[in-house]
Amino acid sequence: MPYNEKQANRLRKLLASHRGISEKKMFGGIAFMHHGNMCAGITGDKLVVRVGADQYQSCLKRKHAAPMDFTGKPLTGFVYVLPEGIKRSDQLNHWLKTGLRFTKTLPKK
Repeated sequence: MPYNEKQANRLRKLLASHRGISEKKMFGGIAFMHHGNMCAGITGDKLVVRVGADQYQSCLKRKHAAPMDFTGKPLTGFVYVLPEGIKRSDQLNHWLKTGLRFTKTLPKK
């Protein structure tokens, strides 16, 4: 499934000011890596955010969030955010900050 290039460009803009960001094709879409660790991405038209195991359940309670389930089994620590949940820049920025906050706890690769 191709990813939504418009959404990917929105992520690029918001992540441009952060050090250590790179892009990689992953999960049938595009992933944005923070010092080698995935923090967010776009699969189809959905945002993927790496939130970590500790924040996983609380993030799933947020509006427009869903388990990341592309293999038949949810991937703990990652959530999908439906397009309705990232229409505004402040919504997208909130989710990106959540992903970056988690990847800052990981060792750089």
